[in-house]
Amino acid sequence: MQTVDFNFDLPDSLIAQRPSGVRGNDRLMFLNKSNGNVEHHMMQDLVDLIAPGTLMIFNDSRVRRSRCYGIKTSSGREQEFMFLNPIGDGSSWNTMVKGAKKVKKGNEYKFSDGSIGVIPEVSEGSEFRTISFEKPLDESWFERNGHIPLPPYIRREDDDTDSERYQTVYAKETGSAAAPTAGLHFTEEILKKLADKGVELAWVTLHVGLGTFLPVREENIEDHKMHTEYYTVSQDTASKIAAAKKEGRPVLAVGTTSVRTLESAADENGNVIPGTRGTNIFMYPGYKFKVVDQMFTNFHTPESTLIMLVSAFAGKENIMNAYKIAVEEKYRFFSYGDAMLIK
Repeated sequence: MQTVDFNFDLPDSLIAQRPSGVRGNDRLMFLNKSNGNVEHHMMQDLVDLIAPGTLMIFNDSRVRRSRCYGIKTSSGREQEFMFLNPIGDGSSWNTMVKGAKKVKKGNEYKFSDGSIGVIPEVSEGSEFRTISFEKPLDESWFERNGHIPLPPYIRREDDDTDSERYQTVYAKETGSAAAPTAGLHFTEEILKKLADKGVELAWVTLHVGLGTFLPVREENIEDHKMHTEYYTVSQDTASKIAAAKKEGRPVLAVGTTSVRTLESAADENGNVIPGTRGTNIFMYPGYKFKVVDQMFTNFHTPESTLIMLVSAFAGKENIMNAYKIAVEEKYRFFSYGDAMLIK
């Protein structure tokens, strides 16, 4: 299967550069995956579209202020680092850097709080670098030195609005380098209305990293290798899923990260195993879903692993047609854009 098969024309004007004025005030497309029919709604209609007894699974990962700028001590040149995950005790970190060719072994970088990071080694031809500090970095270090890691298609610097709106209202476990953006649409009011209707809510944690947002560079999608991301499924959530399956109630995953978590945690019989593990699962058309029955998601970038995932779930023809309609109807795309419910 070709990567280009998942391309579509998207005007730049439809790429949302800012969140809607009020959280939850977004458009919602409802896609019937059995027949491809599309309906147009608003996010406020979601509660009416979810049946009582449905088990909704949310990713409670919190976005780290992981975009940090260091000044090269020998030249004064500014260098951007995207901190991805700690190594060992957290005094060293895996990072993705812009202009990686200039980031050499032994380079020192001074960050805004005065701390010094050193590049201990370099893998030539790679955009990744390890950076090491005298002592482990904690979350207060990122609060002092970091910026909200807005994706590159948002062509502006982060501001105070992003500090609130690029986090879900239920964000709890810090560790993501990008937001689980489907969850950005939910408000405390919507969550309460869902619960009051008899919809069951549960949480997993997947820290969003390169596995989610690194582009597919291979011509054939089967040749693409996903980077590992780490997830946690609690015993409580696993038990709720087992009960829903036994009782014939649908499992609705909020966001592709929740989908990846549930499908990664399931054994061959669809039983979700609690625990913390790594996953490099890659879902594209032909994948057979073992846990997820319904999905709530955003509109994704062309040729991305995310549009391949939703195509696996709803059918490629259905998704590409729905995206064509979304462009015609001027839906807003990507992280701060509108939403889609697939049932």
